[in-house]
Amino acid sequence: MKRTLALILVMTLSLLASGVLLAQDSPWVGTWKLNVAKSTFRGTQPLKSQTRTEVAQGDGFRVTYEGIAADGSPISYGYTTNLDGKDSPYFGREPNGADAVATTRVDAYTRTAIQKKTGKTLYTTRGVVSKDGKVLTITSKGMNAQGQPINITRVWDKQ
Repeated sequence: MKRTLALILVMTLSLLASGVLLAQDSPWVGTWKLNVAKSTFRGTQPLKSQTRTEVAQGDGFRVTYEGIAADGSPISYGYTTNLDGKDSPYFGREPNGADAVATTRVDAYTRTAIQKKTGKTLYTTRGVVSKDGKVLTITSKGMNAQGQPINITRVWDKQ
């Protein structure tokens, strides 16, 4: 009986640890610097700089953005997601006016997201990490909170 309980305990702890390790091994986790020269901003002002940080948290991830807008003002926002397609609120001020994001995992290297304002879709996003894990490309299409069309491609380099 003691052996069975010990075996169950070891298996349970191993499964929990492997889940944490899998999240940490995600190609998304880490610090990314926006490559402004390779990025395009249509319908919105280009950013002067931005850093994206993603960390494993619980069953999902916490994503934060810090940077400088075109007018020199600071940018600071983010969200926590389980990649389950459910709305996650933004903290801080998302530049295009979204107050929530619903993020879904397509595969280990690809995610899609829907940015919303009071439940209504503003724009959609597709993010892809390169197979070598060094470049993240995020494309966003739709409208900002003022109803103006946006088409943004942000290219990030892993730090």
